[in-house]
Amino acid sequence: MCGIVGFTGRHQAAPILLDGLSKLEYRGYDSAGLAVRDGENETEVIKAKGRLKVLMEKTNGGESVPGTCGIGHTRWATHGEPSEMNAHPHVSDDGNVVAVHNGIIENYQELKDKLLRKGYSFYSATDTEVAVKLVDYYYKKYGESPIEAVNHAMVRIRGSYALAMMFRDYPGEIYVARKDSPMILGVQDGESYIASDVPAILKYTRNVYYIGNMEMARVRMGEITFYNLDGDEIQKELKTVEWDAEAAEKAGFEHFMMKEIHEQPRAVSDTLNSVIKDGKIDLSEVGMDEEMIRSISRIYIVACGSAYHVGMAAQYVLEDLARIPVRVELASEFRYRNPILDKDGLAVIISQSGETADSLAALRECKTNGIRTLAIVNVIGSSIAREADNVFYTLAGPEISVATTKAYSTQLIASYVLALQFAKVRGQITEEQCDEYVKELQTIPDKISRIIDDKERLQWFASKQANAKDIFFIGRGIDYAISLEGSLKMKEISYIHSEAYAAGELKHGTISLIEDGTLVIGVLTQPKLYEKTVSNMVECKSRGAYLMGLTTFGNYNIEDTADFTVYIPKTDPHFATSLAVIPLQLLGYYVSVNKGLDVDKPRNLAKSVTVE
Repeated sequence: MCGIVGFTGRHQAAPILLDGLSKLEYRGYDSAGLAVRDGENETEVIKAKGRLKVLMEKTNGGESVPGTCGIGHTRWATHGEPSEMNAHPHVSDDGNVVAVHNGIIENYQELKDKLLRKGYSFYSATDTEVAVKLVDYYYKKYGESPIEAVNHAMVRIRGSYALAMMFRDYPGEIYVARKDSPMILGVQDGESYIASDVPAILKYTRNVYYIGNMEMARVRMGEITFYNLDGDEIQKELKTVEWDAEAAEKAGFEHFMMKEIHEQPRAVSDTLNSVIKDGKIDLSEVGMDEEMIRSISRIYIVACGSAYHVGMAAQYVLEDLARIPVRVELASEFRYRNPILDKDGLAVIISQSGETADSLAALRECKTNGIRTLAIVNVIGSSIAREADNVFYTLAGPEISVATTKAYSTQLIASYVLALQFAKVRGQITEEQCDEYVKELQTIPDKISRIIDDKERLQWFASKQANAKDIFFIGRGIDYAISLEGSLKMKEISYIHSEAYAAGELKHGTISLIEDGTLVIGVLTQPKLYEKTVSNMVECKSRGAYLMGLTTFGNYNIEDTADFTVYIPKTDPHFATSLAVIPLQLLGYYVSVNKGLDVDKPRNLAKSVTVE
């Protein structure tokens, strides 16, 4: 949510800032703005409500705003409605400090009252303006460096923030501070870059620093100095981002979502190959040895959104194969119910970005309680990756579309691998059985490709569903977990109301919502549960529902029940989610396209939810 870009160097800043912000549009926003300084001249601030193209038109693509140092922002409204006035950057009363901010300042009203008493005035309804003027207040009160002023402000601010600030007395420099909101800093050829996510600066550099929590930095041309909360200089290691910049471009596809759907076979294969060596699972890079696996009493999977749905599927696989108790938790609820945690348990935190605020807070709660933590994340150096005891990196590459596809698929693969290793080490399956499961996993990428190649029937079917008002997804066991993700894909990008239900729960109230023509999608990949789910579908049909069946090749009798049937290749039922989810991704995509909606940037949603 929200996006920050900063630059200082020899080139003109505004075009670089606008380009970087365009790479962050997927994060969700309602307004945008720039602040650019040309040498000793005053900083020029330009803001616009709406899409980034409005700001681009206002600045002539950045050409009408000269200067080689600047900061830019795309805003997701939290305090104050979307408007040009509330858009970032924000400025202190006399223009001494200009800043952009991601996050939420929880005690902004208390700080605002203090500043009003000190003679400050406020033009916006944002919490960010309070932070800017608090920094200005301490800068003038103590007459010290920007680092000292920012330090004083950080001590007073409660909440989360990534701040990028420019000071009138320090042309060509940008000062940053971070607490719980993501931020990376890059250098290349004597120039420096700031961003809230990697894609914004991949075009310019892959050499980055990850600023830690409660740390600050002074950014100059090609030089970045880091400080801790005491104002002492600290050293950071320069990292290399392995993502290819081209991977963040559409590569001829109409939307990022369709491109990322097509990238799933490669992403799944890459993730598998990272932990399977010569046909054997090798978790040495994850840092989980056999002794550790044997010592774990139970597993807590904590996640949000689609990652939570991965956890739901993983629960079935882990418990069935490894015979270890698993509990799946919504990260946003985890802390607030004061959970009872087993000291020998393992908390698995799943997050694409590695910056999800609720998941990060849950991880910290687990660590406070002495619970070992394992992160399944896609972004190297992200907050969750840095703070977890062990990390399983998914190799999905940059995912731009708000609706996750390839990150979800790679998280599933990671959970399968963990389940197999736990099952083998804990003596629930033999090494020979594990090898056979691994061989089956290695067929998944090709089977995903076959589903994608046969997408025309789904495209036709989706065109008939564009006017649907309600869609229900039903399944049992793992099929229920698949239904949850299929329903989310449909509702988040097509804006059609959809729900997922455990099929056996229909008769406990939900079936009253079925009307003539209501689409009910039955997921039937589990042989032991097939007949029971079919009987639930028949109940819906008898009340006027239009049925779609999603099943594996060979179950042709479903055509006697369903009005439309989609088949996926056969695989071990434990791994069916990886195949069954692909048609549901495509279905949601094509319905959205048929409705003429913005597939990659659905309304009200953000890619990375970095505030609670």
